[in-house]
Amino acid sequence: MSQLTHLDDSGAAHMVDVGGKPATERLARAGGTIRMSAEALAAIKAGDAPKGDVLGTARIAGIMAAKKTGELIPLCHPLALDAVDVAFEFGEREIAVTATASLTGKTGVEMEALTAASVALLTIYDMAKALDKGMVIEGLRLLEKRGGKSGHWIAK
Repeated sequence: MSQLTHLDDSGAAHMVDVGGKPATERLARAGGTIRMSAEALAAIKAGDAPKGDVLGTARIAGIMAAKKTGELIPLCHPLALDAVDVAFEFGEREIAVTATASLTGKTGVEMEALTAASVALLTIYDMAKALDKGMVIEGLRLLEKRGGKSGHWIAK
């Protein structure tokens, strides 16, 4: 058996069979930031962006993306998520996005949290690009995961 679970003995990619695994509570948090001009940040905070409610739209986009992860990422299982949350925190010249996904199931939700965070960041860019085309998305990463065989992990 290959050490990589998505490869069979011949090296061909396949979806991992999780049928025999027990269902456990699972949670993942992922996040990243988008840096922008002070003017763009002020407009987003004030709700004055030309395309409308940037953060409200980004929150919905992130939630929708988490629900579609199994369709977007090859070999990801389609999951019946229990909850997805997308939160925002303003910095001096950036917005930090944190997405949390959870379920009780047989496989983790790391990819769902990462997908939610990345699509929320992309949506902020799309909604605010008229204000600042030079925005930079950075630092997308898994922040925490709980549940399953590997237990609890927190990024350093």
